[in-house]
Amino acid sequence: MSTVTLAPRVAPARRTAAAPAAVRRPAGSVRLTRRGRLLVFVLALLAVVAAALWLAAGSAASRDAGAPAEVDVVTVAPGDTLWDIASDAAATTGDDVRDMMQRIEQLNALDGGTVYVGQDLRVPAEG
Repeated sequence: MSTVTLAPRVAPARRTAAAPAAVRRPAGSVRLTRRGRLLVFVLALLAVVAAALWLAAGSAASRDAGAPAEVDVVTVAPGDTLWDIASDAAATTGDDVRDMMQRIEQLNALDGGTVYVGQDLRVPAEG
């Protein structure tokens, strides 16, 4: 059995005075320095921030005061649950009990369905 070994043939390096045409840059090309790259980055960042501020300027907020929601204040009695209070309120307004529970939780900033005896709850009124 025979083995073939390939060894690269290395020619001595030659230095030329001018770079080959493929490596030379065209006469009008620009090379960015570290400061130039930083400037381009900062300008791009400012453009993004300006675009974000421009888009945020079209928000839906207005200076007009909205009409306050009509609410009744209900004091939680012993044995009352949020479901009972919401079902009574939903019966008068014609809403779904689950939707009324969510509205009561939002109006009173409740974390869940737990209510306490003597607690005053704002409940949406008919309207």
